[in-house]
Amino acid sequence: MLYLIKLLLNYEIYNKYNTIVLDLINNNKELYILYKYITILITTYKRDITYEELTIYVLTHIPEKDKEVFKGILESLNNQSTDSLIIDDLLLDLTQKSKAYELARLAVEVSEGRKPFTDLQVLIEKINSSTASVDPSTGLSLITDDLQELYDERDSQQGLRWRLAALNRSLGSLRKGDFGFIFARPETGKTTFLASEISYFAEQSKQPILWFNNEEQGNKVQLRVYQAACNATYVQLQSNIKHYQEIYNKLIKGNIKIYDSASISTREVSQLCEKYAPGCIIFDQLDKIKGIEGDRDDLRLGSIYIWARELAKTYCPVIGVCQSDATGEGKRWLTMDNVANAKTAKQAEADWIIGIGKTHNEAEEHLRYLSICKNKLIGDDDTDPILRHGHLTVKINPYVARYED
Repeated sequence: MLYLIKLLLNYEIYNKYNTIVLDLINNNKELYILYKYITILITTYKRDITYEELTIYVLTHIPEKDKEVFKGILESLNNQSTDSLIIDDLLLDLTQKSKAYELARLAVEVSEGRKPFTDLQVLIEKINSSTASVDPSTGLSLITDDLQELYDERDSQQGLRWRLAALNRSLGSLRKGDFGFIFARPETGKTTFLASEISYFAEQSKQPILWFNNEEQGNKVQLRVYQAACNATYVQLQSNIKHYQEIYNKLIKGNIKIYDSASISTREVSQLCEKYAPGCIIFDQLDKIKGIEGDRDDLRLGSIYIWARELAKTYCPVIGVCQSDATGEGKRWLTMDNVANAKTAKQAEADWIIGIGKTHNEAEEHLRYLSICKNKLIGDDDTDPILRHGHLTVKINPYVARYED
């Protein structure tokens, strides 16, 4: 695998094969760290990286206790001879062997009763969707030009419908490959919006929803999800815990898994995605995800959002959360210009963007103003083209953690 890592120092090869290589080395801690550092250097300088540049960068950023180990790895890397002409055949062979091993391992676990049969079905579906139209000579996916197949593909992905009917009419369902984010000023109700919608997604999804929380206290987030799912106040939940636990279990079916840490990394996310094959992924907040660095904050954030977009293509819909800058304070209808810490980098990677506005008018305290700032989704049969970039006025009910039409 060191052979592949060395090939990634070539800018053209990196851009063509980095996601395939990542899948192959993701479970090797040391190789993953080298991959991460190469990614930082390539995305920062946008050119070939020399062995010497990588060595200097690794040894100045790696913890002192790991330096001897990485000196040995880097020396072995330098001794690797590479031939870019055979990389197509090599990667195809390694990818096929890796997928065969993954299938065989899971099949054994299913046969022994340690994993449900549905896990095997999901893996087979994932492998088929990731390889069926890939040209091994280029690594590029060739999209069918058969009209019936295009519609069959859309219809086969039922997607996740929103609790808010207004969003079904404007955006439509979220499907695999769809990446978007919501943004708002602090204390506007971003987490309440997530609790309201994600609890409804969980009722529809056959796969777990992974919620990565690095913003507020995780226990509070989980309680809001309980409120939203059960349509109950905090006092009601507390007064009859057993009753609402049964309601929650029946509706959610264990499908919401909230991971809480101030330092959630891309590596941890990838590992959990491999484990669960999720139906939806949430980042609150996406800007704070660790594992991707850059000399400038805008470049780092751009790379994070590119990574999130690729995650959506690989697994399922991805929803990020970020802040509005100070220009959005007290503003009813937000625009993409109000997104914090980004002029275009974050916005460019999203398929859809929702800005949540809130005024300082006390009479409008329970009103929220949803701006559909960007919408590239294909929609549903009941989606209204007039509302694709609409302004939607909705109510927030913080007592039961729901947004309402």
